[in-house]
Amino acid sequence: MNQKALQRLEYDKIKETLMGYAISYMGKKQVEAMSPMTSMKLLRKKLDETAEAKELLQYGASVPIPSLEGMENILNLLGKGYVFSEKDFTHLYQFLTSCAQLVKYMAAKSDAAPHVSAYASSMSLMNKLKSEIEQSIRHGQVIDTASKDLLKVRKRIVVFEERLKSKLDSLMSKYRSIMQENVISTRNGRYVIPIKKEYRRQVAGMVLDESASGQTVYMEPTEVSHLQFELNGLKGEEEREVTKVLMVLSALVEEFTADLQVNVETVGVYDFLFAKAKYALAIGGANVELNEQGFIRVKEARHPLLGKQMVPLNFEIGYRYKSLIITGPNTGGKTLTLKTVGLLTVMVQSGLLVPVQEGSLFSTFNHIAVDIGDGQSIEHALSTFSAHIHNVIEILKITDASTLVLIDEMASGTDPGEGVGLSIAILEELNKRGATVVATTHFNEIKNFAAATKGFENARMEFDTQTLQPLYRLRIGEAGQSYAFSIALKIGLPNEIIERSRELTARGAEPAHVIDSAPDQLESDAAASHDQAELEQESPVILAPEKHAEPLAIPTVESTEPAAEVEAAPLPEKPFERGDAVYVSYLGRTGIVYEKEDAKGIVGVLIQNQKYKINKKRLVLHIESKDLYPENYDLDIVFETKENRKRRKMMGRKYVEGLSIETKSEE
Repeated sequence: MNQKALQRLEYDKIKETLMGYAISYMGKKQVEAMSPMTSMKLLRKKLDETAEAKELLQYGASVPIPSLEGMENILNLLGKGYVFSEKDFTHLYQFLTSCAQLVKYMAAKSDAAPHVSAYASSMSLMNKLKSEIEQSIRHGQVIDTASKDLLKVRKRIVVFEERLKSKLDSLMSKYRSIMQENVISTRNGRYVIPIKKEYRRQVAGMVLDESASGQTVYMEPTEVSHLQFELNGLKGEEEREVTKVLMVLSALVEEFTADLQVNVETVGVYDFLFAKAKYALAIGGANVELNEQGFIRVKEARHPLLGKQMVPLNFEIGYRYKSLIITGPNTGGKTLTLKTVGLLTVMVQSGLLVPVQEGSLFSTFNHIAVDIGDGQSIEHALSTFSAHIHNVIEILKITDASTLVLIDEMASGTDPGEGVGLSIAILEELNKRGATVVATTHFNEIKNFAAATKGFENARMEFDTQTLQPLYRLRIGEAGQSYAFSIALKIGLPNEIIERSRELTARGAEPAHVIDSAPDQLESDAAASHDQAELEQESPVILAPEKHAEPLAIPTVESTEPAAEVEAAPLPEKPFERGDAVYVSYLGRTGIVYEKEDAKGIVGVLIQNQKYKINKKRLVLHIESKDLYPENYDLDIVFETKENRKRRKMMGRKYVEGLSIETKSEE
């Protein structure tokens, strides 16, 4: 499966969350290695297992999954002649005990969860090893009865320790008057008594240490030195006997290497399986149906990273159509729909339950190809359009009938006419290969193509025209619209302008004049390139009006025809006037002239509340100012902010210190 596609769908975040539910190193390894599978038979098995595990957690007690503490180190050292420590055997005993509990638990759940409980049948109890450890080590120590020789030497140690203690008690009474304090301590494992420094010569023995102040010396009296010497010898013998016990146990562990390996791997399988079950409970995951024909039908789906914050998605593809074109307003949920369908698909193919209603259907795909913005154009210094084409090239390399293709914002980042044509050609090629395609767009030509072409269908994200808020609901079978008229009317554009715009749009109005004669073609194209670069670098064209604090008298006629199809016409007899509605041919957008042309023929044009400087050769008179606004209409209402108009009016009456007019810089 394509790793870039998985990254764009945020599959790594799902794995990161799932990792938090695993408790053992083996379970975490399996999460790390998790990736989408393509075998429907294997997927069916994995999904059913996860569903069973979820049921066990939902209605039963906690599952006794061993933690595997210390087991990774033990398995790594097996077969290398290593003598394990008391701590290692403590971890091993805990593991064997937990395995026995897990086997017992799964045996009791064989009817309720036959798939899940079956894994425990491969586990070994290893009672002999467990018993030997229990008879030799307790509370992290080798016990006295682990061997006869160890018992014997420890008894002798007890006798010598008693004799030594008795002798030390006697010496304390003898030297009480010259001791710094009435206490016995040890230095380097040998017993000493604290003597005041000035009386050190009154005690026969060796100074082993001195206090920080130098007032006290710690002496080993001669009377106890021989006892300590023999006691140290006995303790050395004890260590040798302990090592013998550990060596015998280590050799026994070697005999169970294969069984231990199987048990650890099985525990890892269970840990991974119940991590998936815990995650399913957390996101409301459900089991789904599968097919290999590209049919997808999801009910009440939610993106797992958004949960209940997301409006549930109902989605279908693959039956009457294999390519779905989604349209609708900006921030209306189109991209989220793509990501939800894609991410849930790869989750299902990873054996995960997904947040949908029971009975939802998913298809298995050999490839998932994604072109959703992820910063590629920035990383490689490419334009948005170039990044799209680069992604499409990669998509076409792998696309076949078992490929799910997700493309966001087709035809964006380039000339609308050429972009639309190229997008339709790409869609045709993907459809020819039998791929399942979900794409989003703003362009009417692509919507019209989908409506008229077999195997394609339109869909739209619903929008509330009263509140001007997206509803984030997908409606299949209908093409979306920009809602420009509704938005413009809601925020205060005069109704007569809205009605005039509707009339022009309904008639498919074409611009009356285009200043672009053949002799000036090269100059015109150069100016267009300059303007296009300026627009892209400083203020991208806004495809939908934004909400303003005051009415904005800008006609927002949407052109559905590519700029290339606008016919050339003679130059206008008079220059553009302030307030004229003009058509920007290469953008397919209308705007209002806010500043007359300068000596170089550059005109200031306001396009959806953004000011641009555009060569007059790229402009076409659309509606004259006198036909748009009443006589003596104050055009500052269109071009100036309410605050600036107040200030200008105040400055016209009198001087006000510190008062100034604020304008945005124009380049």
